[in-house]
Amino acid sequence: MVTDNKKIAIVGGGPGGLTLARLLQLKNAEVKVYERDENRDVRVQGATLDLHEESGLEALQRAGLMDEFKANYRPSAGKLKILDKDLNVFLDEHASEESYAEDRPEIDRAPLRKILLDSLKPETVVWDSQFISMEKDGEGWKLHFKNGKSYYADIVIGADGANSKIRSYLTDIKPVYSGVTMVEGNIYNAEINAPKLWKLVNGGKIFALDLHQSLLFSTKGDGTLTFYTGCKTDENWVKDSGIDFDNKEQVFNWFKKEFSLWSKDFHELFESDEISIIPRPQYHYPPDQKWETSTNLTLLGDSAHRMPPYAGEGVNMAMQDAFELAENLTDNDFKDAKSALSNYEKSMLKRASEITEITLNSTEMLHSENAIQNLLNMFQGG
Repeated sequence: MVTDNKKIAIVGGGPGGLTLARLLQLKNAEVKVYERDENRDVRVQGATLDLHEESGLEALQRAGLMDEFKANYRPSAGKLKILDKDLNVFLDEHASEESYAEDRPEIDRAPLRKILLDSLKPETVVWDSQFISMEKDGEGWKLHFKNGKSYYADIVIGADGANSKIRSYLTDIKPVYSGVTMVEGNIYNAEINAPKLWKLVNGGKIFALDLHQSLLFSTKGDGTLTFYTGCKTDENWVKDSGIDFDNKEQVFNWFKKEFSLWSKDFHELFESDEISIIPRPQYHYPPDQKWETSTNLTLLGDSAHRMPPYAGEGVNMAMQDAFELAENLTDNDFKDAKSALSNYEKSMLKRASEITEITLNSTEMLHSENAIQNLLNMFQGG
């Protein structure tokens, strides 16, 4: 195998990077994961993850972790309500025994990370390792981190997310703004701090769509209510708005103005101080992107093909990248790493192109004039 006697560095300890590490260790590869978080107990932000049979679940199956997944997933977390700005209900899967998401079981990010971390050999993850730079070192790379430490690797995998620093060592292709900016909020102890909305979401998800805007909600097993606003804005809106997103009152004032025609029941989002808020302009890479394959460097997940979350493909793409990359790197038919990486990138970029187009269509649909009807038609195959 091309991984024999090679040190592999995975930069980034998200689901994609950790899945890759697990799969490579099952083939006895020598691998380290360099993660910027201080330790494994850092709070994991973001909504629940729906894993798809052909990608996320397939990765866990190959990793031998399906029993652990079944012990930790949340069967009702994918049940969906579709609302308009006035809280009129157009779909409520809680009132039905069937769900459009039945084949896409949900798991919180923190339990998924724990499952993957527990599956790795001790000290596989090097915590508090924020990547700064790297340079060629013989046949490999010398990686440098903010903590002052440096490490050598024969092969480097960039799994460092949407704002990847590894990516620039492989390609100068820049992301394209989607036209939509989201504001993510996490309300902790939401049953107490946002009781009406907590009850409305009912342990599942809400898509509230109207006036070319969106409000998406989901709950987590730890009692957190996660929400995302979606608005069509200029690319530099976060900077030009003058809003201090660490100041809840400033964000609330913006929300009351921007969503002024929406039910005031949504104002409960900002009634508690137990909240974290972060703005997220949504970008994607060109569907036709390509680069020259390296002999010892590649990308997976958002660092390779970031895109808006409106099709639910991000984590699934990353985990599929992981098992396809692991499969190529441990395939005895390839004579060298470049051949293996080339085969992986050809398949990955083709798949990413197709999913990017689907995601962009979904992003436009959810912020269109007839968003709710379009979404219902999609679910019903219309």
